[in-house]
Amino acid sequence: MIEPFIAEQVRTVDGQKVISFGTSSYGYDVRCTRHFKVFTNIYSATVDPKAFDERSFVDIEDDVCIIPPNSFALASTVEYFRIPADVLTLCVGKSTYARCGIIVNVTPLEPEWEGHVTLEFSNTTNLPAKIYANEGVAQLLFFQSDESCEVTYGDRDGKYQGQRGVTLPRP
Repeated sequence: MIEPFIAEQVRTVDGQKVISFGTSSYGYDVRCTRHFKVFTNIYSATVDPKAFDERSFVDIEDDVCIIPPNSFALASTVEYFRIPADVLTLCVGKSTYARCGIIVNVTPLEPEWEGHVTLEFSNTTNLPAKIYANEGVAQLLFFQSDESCEVTYGDRDGKYQGQRGVTLPRP
């Protein structure tokens, strides 16, 4: 269901403290990759979910991403998910980031959806904010039903099925 899967909560890597990731009490703390897309207004592009202009972003490949004040960035999880037909998954932010004014927004991972999760980070502060790649950024919570749903995301051939890396809006 999760690749790569970390069976314990990791708090240090090579002797250095990190924001925890891996299995938690009732969920799984995900990491983000080094590829970020940060909103920019350099080209005065309009954000339109039906006709998304990729000039709305600047691509950053680094171990940290600085999100400008009152701005927004996208990243994807290191982990690839295959959600079972009887499971719905919700994503919530980690308290470490929430206490810094960084909100993580992810729509539910529906039954039989699979892919890398595209993570949306909002910096709600009037200061620049850091996101750390390969460290915990959000927690996924898994809710199992007594039965499979009638129509899964896979059955509907959803437009984000099998996404890899940061995936922009698709009309």
